[in-house]
Amino acid sequence: MKLVLMTKSTFFVEEDKIISSLFEEGLENLHLYKPDSTPIYSERLLSLLPEDYYRKITVHDHYYLKNEYRLAGIHIDSPDAPLPDGYKGKFSRTCMQLEKLKETKRKSEYVFLRNIFHSLSEKGAEATFTQEQIKDASRKGLIDKHVYALGGIGIEQVKFAKDMGFGGVVICGDLWNRFDIHNQLNYKELIAHFAKFRRAVG
Repeated sequence: MKLVLMTKSTFFVEEDKIISSLFEEGLENLHLYKPDSTPIYSERLLSLLPEDYYRKITVHDHYYLKNEYRLAGIHIDSPDAPLPDGYKGKFSRTCMQLEKLKETKRKSEYVFLRNIFHSLSEKGAEATFTQEQIKDASRKGLIDKHVYALGGIGIEQVKFAKDMGFGGVVICGDLWNRFDIHNQLNYKELIAHFAKFRRAVG
């Protein structure tokens, strides 16, 4: 099972140091998700990271960064939005409807299915499906190694995602909530929690 980390939606001072440490801890897939941000801030963050890690980063916006920094690919936060004109390379998508999942899988390397549980990072983002609906989709083969569970994923939810046949889990709030960007400098707890995630995913 794959483990994907999505960045906080806002930039913060210690971010490059934490991300570098997470890569050192074995992070293989980082999604740079900074909605409504100015591209220069994403450029600055990328420039502060070791170049060896660029091939493990996927961008959700400012798609030109993919080629400029030789990143892994781009992510489209919609099952239907077209690819950027002339784009060649890896891409993934987000889907919120089980009935669109089969079609979305066909035109993506992998798909984030959200929200599996109540979001831990976005207020008001409730679970989109019941557990019974997820189980039914799993039985029908809609959920497979190309579908990653997004939304409210903590270590306790990893087993359910595995049992349902998800190919990966996307973590965000459960990790970033362990570091206070305004008052903390020590992020050892966050790194240790990520290590637990890696063990849980196996």
